[in-house]
Amino acid sequence: MEFPFGDFSKFSVSRFESMLKTNEIQFFDASEFEEIGQYYIDAANLSMAKKAIEVGLNQHPDATELTLLLIEYHTLTNSYEEARILVDNLISIEPFNPYAFQHLAVIQSKCNEHQEAIDSLKKGLMYTDSKYEFHALLAMEYLYLDAFFMAKEYFIRCLEEEVTDNHALYNIIYCFESLKDADGAIAYMNEFLNRDPYNEVAWHQLGRQYLAKQMYEQAITAFDFAVICDDTFIGAYLELGKALEQLGRYNEAINHYEITLSIDDPTAFALLRIGACHLKLKNDELGIKFLKKAIHEDPLLDKSWLALCGHYMRNKSYAKVLHYIKKAVKIDSGHVMYWRLYAQANKALGFFDEANLAYERLVNLGNYELQTWLDWAGVLLQLQDYKKGIEALRQGLEFHPENSSLNYMLAGFYMMEAKANEASFFLKNAYAINPNELDVLYETFPTSRASVLVKDTLSIS
Repeated sequence: MEFPFGDFSKFSVSRFESMLKTNEIQFFDASEFEEIGQYYIDAANLSMAKKAIEVGLNQHPDATELTLLLIEYHTLTNSYEEARILVDNLISIEPFNPYAFQHLAVIQSKCNEHQEAIDSLKKGLMYTDSKYEFHALLAMEYLYLDAFFMAKEYFIRCLEEEVTDNHALYNIIYCFESLKDADGAIAYMNEFLNRDPYNEVAWHQLGRQYLAKQMYEQAITAFDFAVICDDTFIGAYLELGKALEQLGRYNEAINHYEITLSIDDPTAFALLRIGACHLKLKNDELGIKFLKKAIHEDPLLDKSWLALCGHYMRNKSYAKVLHYIKKAVKIDSGHVMYWRLYAQANKALGFFDEANLAYERLVNLGNYELQTWLDWAGVLLQLQDYKKGIEALRQGLEFHPENSSLNYMLAGFYMMEAKANEASFFLKNAYAINPNELDVLYETFPTSRASVLVKDTLSIS
């Protein structure tokens, strides 16, 4: 009785397992043992795979395919030395066996010997007619070495042999992007689409390259073709929306984002973009509604919190900023932008103690921007904590030593502490850097206009 391939394999496996249970030796040909061993490997049942391969080699000690399967087993179980001994022996017996070199390359790659793996694959490539698999492995080895040009060349060869290999297509684009060669990527994708004009992935990737180059009309055309090829391609609709946004076509962008909501469960990103578009159209109520939906869908998507609080900040609704940013900080207490908004909202509402703590946290999180130090100093001035202000400003000067505003502010704080020498020193520094910003001192410390120290230090009559 003849079995179809799949049924025959199952029959062989069933016979093999029955043999193990009864301890009765049964004969299988080498190809059957190969199928049984591969079945167990594919099922991740490595102990049974080993038994099948060992029994098979006992019956067929010269079966190359079983030896290769044993090498694969040892590689999967990280027994690289055992695998290497077997493959070296096989190569000495069959020096023109391409799969021996392929297995050697896999072992070398696992041991981080990527250049050696490349050399082995190139040897195997000389002895095989099935070049696709070797090209794919070579491409990956070059990727491990960050040799993006060579990786790209081998992925391109993969596509020449198997035009539907979208995995290779994605990797080609990754290589072009790593090489910062958007023009090369665009040229290649257009050439590829001449051969496969209905490949939605290629249209999508082409659109992304146009988008990166701010060629929005061309990007829209490419994304349009992607959704023509596959009208359920959510990624293409999202990218199409982004391109339309860049051209100020917010209603059209909203339409495309909303299509994604009808295809699958709503994504936080789509809800965020719909909300942002409505805000641009001055549809504030709708915009806020969708931003809140985005936050509900994915509380970890920081752009939703920032968009919502940014809107309230622009409208000077500081209490609402504080309400929502407190929630955001509870979710991610290490987010710099959250703490910046928290500090700004507290400062605007006159909650200077809280603002002080927020700016201190900002600095502890590694935010050393000039404005952070200036704003923090302003808060400490309101708190009349001059010593802390001096400490903060001197720390800021370590990162911005040539900034006149920091020097003027520091001079003012030392004046408030009645430390004339220090005040005079930093006032001279500030004036030497930029005399035109003296008003920073006068506006922040009004009493300094009539200060003798200022007049004497700067020789102002």
